[in-house]
Amino acid sequence: MLFTVSKLMKNRTLKRLIYCFPILILFITTTSFIEEKPVKKDTTENRRFKLKTIVVDAGHGGRRAGAAGSFSLEKDVTLAIAFKLQKAIQKEMSDIKVVMTRTNGEDVEWQKRSDIANENKGNLFISIHCNSLPDKVVTVRGKRTRVPDRSSRGVLVLVYGFHRTKEEEKAIRENLLDDKEAKEMNSGFDPNDPTSMILLNAYKNKYRKQSIRFADLVNNEFVQTDGRPSGGVIEQGVLVLCHSAMPSVLIETGFINNPEDEKYLNSEAGQEEIVNSIVRAIVKYRKENE
Repeated sequence: MLFTVSKLMKNRTLKRLIYCFPILILFITTTSFIEEKPVKKDTTENRRFKLKTIVVDAGHGGRRAGAAGSFSLEKDVTLAIAFKLQKAIQKEMSDIKVVMTRTNGEDVEWQKRSDIANENKGNLFISIHCNSLPDKVVTVRGKRTRVPDRSSRGVLVLVYGFHRTKEEEKAIRENLLDDKEAKEMNSGFDPNDPTSMILLNAYKNKYRKQSIRFADLVNNEFVQTDGRPSGGVIEQGVLVLCHSAMPSVLIETGFINNPEDEKYLNSEAGQEEIVNSIVRAIVKYRKENE
């Protein structure tokens, strides 16, 4: 009888273990694979870049006609290229919004162009221009006189210089990509607070690196694909660039006072080639960042 009771108790214990074993396995499995919460990173690193809005700026306009060639004006050439660029971007990347700072022959003030870019929360600012050389002074029969200098050809891509960083910082503080962030930045920004300055410098450095990278991509397309002469990528204190709180470049598409370049800049084939090079650069830039 004692043996029977003992055996019965052992059987009950075994049954309990058998019933509990699946529950124990399930508990171990679920607790072993609980995903750890990611460590919160810096705002600028944690934000995934998404190219949503490109601002296309046709340089000059109205009375500020810009550089002049023998038969054309910069303001007209830049507007024609800007419209073609708008259409090409929308065709190649239909999910991207393209904002134009100028859509007719009228002029738009430099600050207004930056305001348009910032108000539309642009992710990339592209300003289209034409280059020109000033007259050179030569001596003819003992007399100094000015003559047109048509010796230069090709492209030049500009990014903003360091000497206007205070203006750039102001634009970034007022126009961070997210409205909530911008509100927090403006209300609580303290130039003496290390946290505020770290955040501000992070955005400033990010925009500058992206500006230079995009400028390099554009210049490479002009040179390597189109075979055009180039002055490279250089820094200049361009107001419209440093006041736009986003990666920004200014593209000098050619020397309008050079006969060959002027003809190229005014031709359908030349304008389409310029536009296609810029679009290819945008596609590469987007792939790198997204």
